[in-house]
Amino acid sequence: MNGLQRLKIDTFLLIMIAVVVVASLFPCEGALKTAFEYLTTAAIALLFFMHGAKLSRYAMVAGIRHWKLHLVVFLSTFALFPLLGLALGFLSPAILNQPLYLGFLYLCALPATVQSAIAFTSVAGGNVAAAVCSASASSILGIFLSPVLVGALMNTQEGSTDTLHAIGKIVLQLMVPFVVGHLSRPLIGSWVDKHKKLISLTDRSSILLVVYVAFSEAVVEGIWRQVNGAALLGVLGCSVVLLAIVLVINTWVARLMGFNTADEITIVFCGSKKSLANGVPMANVLFPASAVGMMLLPLMIFHQVQLMVCSVLAQRYARKRAQEKTAPESVS
Repeated sequence: MNGLQRLKIDTFLLIMIAVVVVASLFPCEGALKTAFEYLTTAAIALLFFMHGAKLSRYAMVAGIRHWKLHLVVFLSTFALFPLLGLALGFLSPAILNQPLYLGFLYLCALPATVQSAIAFTSVAGGNVAAAVCSASASSILGIFLSPVLVGALMNTQEGSTDTLHAIGKIVLQLMVPFVVGHLSRPLIGSWVDKHKKLISLTDRSSILLVVYVAFSEAVVEGIWRQVNGAALLGVLGCSVVLLAIVLVINTWVARLMGFNTADEITIVFCGSKKSLANGVPMANVLFPASAVGMMLLPLMIFHQVQLMVCSVLAQRYARKRAQEKTAPESVS
């Protein structure tokens, strides 16, 4: 375990890879598949119910005054990423085949993470209140904006995503449980706050269930005939380049606009994340079952890349902040 932590490898991702292997060897089919699909729908509803129950309105209000900061984060999440996703089209099909490229377009349309964005901001010494507000708002707005962006991006690639239908499914299967969960917070909020480990286990179990069902269908449809080792390396390389460009642009914009270091940290970490927790169930709602596995591959790889890179970056920021705090003392 300590070795994995030193390597900055997310253990949850390793479990997810194990689930993909199991799905590849033992895909669910027939009546079992139908049962798993019903179970997956219920798990997704529970996942977003818990997301709503965990969301604190006070935490969001506490950071809302930093509207310029939030604007930069939202533009990075919902404008910069999609534009860079379209730019990746120049690499298709030489490096990315069409299904994997569409997976990157889907990745670029997703909202930011909540937990990891806040955690890295805190470790680095950033503006945590603003990070909570930006990440939470991004997650909520993404329920509406992401299907619209997916429809727009896919249509540029002659896709067939029905945006209005997708938004309707998102509202019914994701937004309604989210709102019900948030409205239930006065009743169950204290219980949720006391049992964060149990809630986290429920969240992750739901995601793993969706991944198993998605990759079972993808295996039946022949995903591993379309994706080989070279293709996976291409996805890894594109993920590294995509993240590097976003990090550089966000840092440059934050400094150009005169944000202090704490706000710069928040912009860098909140504006560079893409949510696996939202992306997995949303893909299950937006796309045909046969396409979900391929859509999730770039997101799964990008997720690990962003964790590894941002972990190192957060430590560098933390050292810089520590030096800034000790500098006046040494001078005096």
